[in-house]
Amino acid sequence: MLLKSTAAVSLLIALAFAPALHAQGTYYRHAFFDNSLEGDFYWNSSAQAAAPSALELQHRKLPVETRWYLSPPNAIRLQWQSLRGGGWDAEIHLVNFPNRWPELSGQNLYFWIYSPTAIAAADLPEFLLSDAREGLQVAEFPGSFTAPEPLGKYAGDVPAGKWLRVRVPMRKLRSASVFEFHPERLQSVIFHQGRADGVAHTLIVDQIYVDDEPRVASAATRRSKAARPEAPRTPTQLTATGYERHVLLHWEAAESDALAHYVIYRSRDGGPYAPIGIALPGTHRYVDFIGSIGVKASYKVAEADWNNRSSLMSAPASAATRAMSDDELLTMLQEAAFQYYWDGGEPNSGMAHENLPGDDRIVATGASGFMIEAILVGIERHFITREQGLARLTRIVSFLERAPRYHGAWSHYMNGATAQTMPLFGMLDNGGDLVETAFITQGLLTARQYFNHETPAERDLARRITKLWEGIEWDWYRDGPQGDFLYWHWSPQWAFQIHHPLIGFNEVMVAYLLAIASPTHPVPAGMYYSGWAGQNERALSYRRGWSGSSDGDHYYNGNTYFGIKLDVGVGTGGPLFFTHYSFMGFDPHVLHDKYTSSYFDNNRNIALINQAYCIANPKHFAGYGADAWGLTASDGPTGYKTPAPDAENDNGTITLTGALASFPYTPEASMAAFKHYYRDLGAQLWDIYGPRDAYNPTLNWVSPIYMGLNQAPIVAMVENYRTGLLWKTFMSNPEIARMQQKLDAATASSGAAGTH
Repeated sequence: MLLKSTAAVSLLIALAFAPALHAQGTYYRHAFFDNSLEGDFYWNSSAQAAAPSALELQHRKLPVETRWYLSPPNAIRLQWQSLRGGGWDAEIHLVNFPNRWPELSGQNLYFWIYSPTAIAAADLPEFLLSDAREGLQVAEFPGSFTAPEPLGKYAGDVPAGKWLRVRVPMRKLRSASVFEFHPERLQSVIFHQGRADGVAHTLIVDQIYVDDEPRVASAATRRSKAARPEAPRTPTQLTATGYERHVLLHWEAAESDALAHYVIYRSRDGGPYAPIGIALPGTHRYVDFIGSIGVKASYKVAEADWNNRSSLMSAPASAATRAMSDDELLTMLQEAAFQYYWDGGEPNSGMAHENLPGDDRIVATGASGFMIEAILVGIERHFITREQGLARLTRIVSFLERAPRYHGAWSHYMNGATAQTMPLFGMLDNGGDLVETAFITQGLLTARQYFNHETPAERDLARRITKLWEGIEWDWYRDGPQGDFLYWHWSPQWAFQIHHPLIGFNEVMVAYLLAIASPTHPVPAGMYYSGWAGQNERALSYRRGWSGSSDGDHYYNGNTYFGIKLDVGVGTGGPLFFTHYSFMGFDPHVLHDKYTSSYFDNNRNIALINQAYCIANPKHFAGYGADAWGLTASDGPTGYKTPAPDAENDNGTITLTGALASFPYTPEASMAAFKHYYRDLGAQLWDIYGPRDAYNPTLNWVSPIYMGLNQAPIVAMVENYRTGLLWKTFMSNPEIARMQQKLDAATASSGAAGTH
């Protein structure tokens, strides 16, 4: 049913995803461990043993158990033998999502344990808790740890073949550090050798969480229905959709306060229903990656609470995997990545989160610009209606109108509820960010041209976007009327103290193009050559500084790598997001300067060099190849990094958007990578928002998050490959045509390149 009213659509959107994000935020205030993304060992663990004692290890981490679990499909296995004179410790660490303060809510630590054979309380390990990631290696403020306690004191005897819940009142634990232990900052649960009984034991640990005691009703009300704990509720309207190698489930649910997670059950070939995985509160979607074509399965879903009570299962839904054409696969890819923004958008502002899971408050300006491009694709591909897309864009524009502006520019991060600036990178970053502003302006101008129907709502949106665009003071960010460069940041408190110039070649080209195009606050077209492609010593040292190479330090490169000539680019071209962020709307086919005749060809060569480097694989990382490439910025095993095809920046991490957002440049190589990621590695890499952010096959690591900067380029650039929609729409802006004329004139007056 199509909604007639934009206001009605806005209300529907708010109701749909506000509870979802709140529910996920609440979940991560309690959950410490539920499942491992890695199948062999749990990445967020560490372990060691000292002879003669023994502890099962894999790469100094704890193994994953897939036979016995409480929250499917896996748990953590402790398998040890304690002997006199030896020792061992096994540490399970909290997953710390980027930008999210890991504050837990509750006074008690709970976890479930299971053993295939009985273990006497006296033979169980000891345990301690740490509020530092380093666990036992805490050496300085503010880390602290508790005194060791016998697990048997809290668990008692462990019977064979039966799950047992353990409750630890954390406030009653004594700190063994010089600092006080803070339960809300719990980072590590550590088991270590107890009594040296010389016997081999196995203990499975699952569903670790923090919570308070359940409320106890008064004697007068204990018998009343209102005093009873709320029972989990049965999900409804379960649907199953089959794709080539996976089935996507969706359901409705009026979530109870007791909900911990949903449990997914599957039946194949008419067999019994068995649990296969969980979905988080608010996430009424689940991907079952089957891995082959022509498999039919039936599914049911149930709610489960923290006490492991379960609702009745939902009515069943069935689907079968099927062969899909390349065109169908691309639509599947775009729709899945699009859902990051549609289902996962911030409910008050409609803007994009920097990452999910992450800080529920933070919205990212640049990622939201990319999201706008993805929404337009979603309308064209009928993932949503035009009315729904218009309602979301109207909400975003309303948010941007009330958000603080710094000579017209927005800050990098804002609070989605209040619109206030959030200086995530330090106090100096408490003002305008010209690059993030350029990214969202690219999206807004594309939307202005797209919503061109002669209706009051679309005309009003176009008018409001124009007003936002004309209010950006690009010329202010020169730091003076004679400045050669645009500068990234300005703050009313700190002015240009960061003083980071925008110098190419990298991802920020669109800032110069839009600054030249501005109808109200333009900069001279000559700044393209004095700033972006500048030749002074500051520009040269800037390029050498981040790349570690003198190749391309004069903007023009001219060298050949793996048989591929690179006109423009530092070193071997840098990370692939250089070829994506500025070109989601701006068509590189029509852009040229005195250093290259085509930025489309130049971008294609950067992508081809990236693939060729991964084929050569000079650092011998696992998993690289012709169908496994795409070194670019992403979440990594040690946090956010910018891998690139060079010795300094290649760390073995492959970012999926690298190859997938390069479809316009390298369609055959990108399709080969997509099929490898989906068909061969989909069990680890494909989830509810499509391809995960990154993986490192050498370390057997998979990113636990999605990033707003990486999903939308997939949606947008695949569409530019398929139809050119966003390129055509953005380039239809009359200001962009005039900018090209100015740039051509500046190129003609600047003379031939000295090294070209």
